[in-house]
Amino acid sequence: MARVKKSTHGGNIYRLARELDRDPDDILDFSASINPLGPSPHVWKAIVSSRHLLGHYPDPDCWDLRRALAAFWRIDPVQIVVGNGSTELIDALPRALKIQRLLVVQPTFSEYAAAMGRAEGSTTTLYAHRRNHYAIPIDRIKQVLETGRSDGRSIDGMVLCNPNSPTGQACTVEDLVQLAKVAHRRGLWLIIDESFADYCPDRSILGQVELQAHVIVLRSMTKFYALPGLRVGYAVSASATAGRLQRQLPPWSVSAMGQVAAVAALDDEVHTRRSLQFMTEERERFRMKLAALPGCTVMPTYANYYLVELPRGRTARDITGRLRRRGVLIRDCSSVPGANSRSVRLAVRTRIENDRLIREISPLLLNRGPR
Repeated sequence: MARVKKSTHGGNIYRLARELDRDPDDILDFSASINPLGPSPHVWKAIVSSRHLLGHYPDPDCWDLRRALAAFWRIDPVQIVVGNGSTELIDALPRALKIQRLLVVQPTFSEYAAAMGRAEGSTTTLYAHRRNHYAIPIDRIKQVLETGRSDGRSIDGMVLCNPNSPTGQACTVEDLVQLAKVAHRRGLWLIIDESFADYCPDRSILGQVELQAHVIVLRSMTKFYALPGLRVGYAVSASATAGRLQRQLPPWSVSAMGQVAAVAALDDEVHTRRSLQFMTEERERFRMKLAALPGCTVMPTYANYYLVELPRGRTARDITGRLRRRGVLIRDCSSVPGANSRSVRLAVRTRIENDRLIREISPLLLNRGPR
C-alpha cells in the first residue's frame, strides 16, 4: 500500500500564532471559509443553558439533533447519521460502502482521496478545465458513469463536491438528478458533498428530490453555521445505508455541546436570512475588489470563497508565505491536482477584513519587495 500523504487544510491559526508569537485572535484567517457573522445568538444561549451536560457522556444516538434535522428536511431521522464533522463521515464512507475505486473531479477537497488511501482503496480522476472556469464537467462524468470504468478499470462510485472546494462551482439540481439516474442504472454509489450548499440552496439536491438508495448527501455545520470548533456534520441517505455508515463510527464522537449548538443554530431563521443576505452583497463587493487587483483572475463562485489566479510571475507559495509573515492566512491551492502554481482560495469575510486583505496583498502583486 502506498504511503498516504497527510492532507493540509486551512484554519490553522494556532501554528501561525506560535510562529509569530501572537495571540490566535490576532491572526486574520482567509484560509478557512466560515460564516463571517459567526454563530447564531441562539447558540450561545443554548450552550450556557446546557452546561450541566458536561458532567455526562454525550448522547451517542444524537437523537435531539437527528430529530431537528429530520424536521428541517422533512425526512425520517433514521436517514440521518451525525458525525464529528463531515470529514469523519468522509473517512468512514469507503469502509461502510466497501468502495475500492472512487471517481473524483479535480481540483477538489483532498480528503476524498486521503480517505480512500486510508481504506486501502484508490481514486480515479476527471479534471475540470481552467478555460471553463473549472465548471463541473457533467457530460464527461455521465460518460464515465455509463461505462462504470475509468482509466480502464472499474469504479464503485463517485464523489462530487457541490459547490466544489476550492473552485466554487456548482451543479444544478437537474444535473445531479441525471447523475443519480445513471449511477443507479450502473449500480454505483453517488456521494454528494454539500458542505457549502447553504449558500446556494437552489442547487442542493437535499430537500428538493427524494434520494435514491445509492445516493448519500453530506452536510456540515461548520461553514454556514460557523461551528468549526464543535465539529458537527451529518449524512443523509436511505435508512439501510445510514445504518452501514453508523456502524463505522466510534461511540460518542459528537460532543454534547456540539449537538446542543447545532440544534439551536438550525432553529434561528433570522440569522440564516441575515447571513445569506450579507454573503450575497459582500461576496459581489469583494469580487469587484479582487478583480481590480493587477493581473488577477477571479473565478465565479456559488460559495463563500473565491478561487483566484495570481498574476503571471507570482506564485501562490510566495504570496501565501509573505502574507503569513504579516499575520494573514490565505489558502495556497498550488498543490491541488488540476489547479496551477498561481491558485489561491480566499474566504469572504467581513467588509473591514476584506478591505484589509486587499490592502495587504496589493503591494505584493505590484512589486516583489523584501522577502
